[in-house]
Amino acid sequence: MVTLIGFSFVLANVGVLEVFVPDLVGPAPSWVYFSFAFGLWMYSTMDNIDGKQARRLNQSSGLGELFDHGIDSLNCTLASLLETACIALGHTSKGAFTAMVPCLPMFFSTWETYHTHTLYLGYFNGPTEGLTLACLFMAISGFFGPQVWHQPLADHFGYRDIIGDVAPLDLWLPMIYVTFFAAHLPACVINVVKARRKNGLPIMPVFLEWTPMIVYSLACAGWLGSPYTHILKDQRLVLFCLTQSLVFGRMTTKIILAHLTRQPFPYWTIMLVPLVVGAAAINLPFFGYPAVTAATELWYLRAYFVFALVVYSRWAVLVISSICDYLEINCLTITPPKIKAVGNGTTTKKTI
Repeated sequence: MVTLIGFSFVLANVGVLEVFVPDLVGPAPSWVYFSFAFGLWMYSTMDNIDGKQARRLNQSSGLGELFDHGIDSLNCTLASLLETACIALGHTSKGAFTAMVPCLPMFFSTWETYHTHTLYLGYFNGPTEGLTLACLFMAISGFFGPQVWHQPLADHFGYRDIIGDVAPLDLWLPMIYVTFFAAHLPACVINVVKARRKNGLPIMPVFLEWTPMIVYSLACAGWLGSPYTHILKDQRLVLFCLTQSLVFGRMTTKIILAHLTRQPFPYWTIMLVPLVVGAAAINLPFFGYPAVTAATELWYLRAYFVFALVVYSRWAVLVISSICDYLEINCLTITPPKIKAVGNGTTTKKTI
């Protein structure tokens, strides 16, 4: 319940975004950006205390881990979508990249945990320092407006002859590339390799497990990066991100579930099929076929969202119910201690 309450703040923020800054540029009223910062901070707080609260109440279980990290997976694109609006990237390729790129570190951390049985968080990590910085950026947009990220640094600090007309936004993508490829990904690979060597297991096969993420990334890039797509031109990035939030959430939670139940690594999910089909259909003109119309693409994306929502919801209810039945626990309420009868007619509490 603590985890779900935290996620509800982000969902409320997405609703506010769709009403007050649907173009992801703005500027929106200052309170909108402050509400984004507050909502994301509340999500971060709840995400950090849910496990502590569960242990305090003796309610820890595998379901807690699945629920916690599953919600984190859903939040990857949604929280980043708020960041896209706060730095006024709009419905552009750079805005789409900013909204989708957090899926990469989340996937590889989940992959790492599957093999090492430990979630490693460095001195600087996304769930803590990353979200704190994101809240700070949102607050800055609230104080100064989102246009501050597009203004040259020299306008504020001088030294134009040294730094030229470099704006904060010019440092955005390089910062993302460096933090992921130089810090996050190598650490994940090193930890997995160490774990495999320690257990005397072959190393190379584990890299085949990157397949679902490679397919997901290439399909998203092929769809949104195509010159024939209308998603960005018609400002449909929010709907696309909502859909892919469910698709990516299904991918990672299947890995988490496989880790908890010691099952083989899941290489595929049916929810990737419409993504691959959509990316292929949008690029048909490269092969001499007619282009997909804007109306057709929009209705396909809407149908994909409904399909993803139904499939994910059904799967989530099935898995949660199965775990709760097996462990004899509740999902969103505290499980009362069991009462066990003893020989003298009295009762005693059984610790769960």
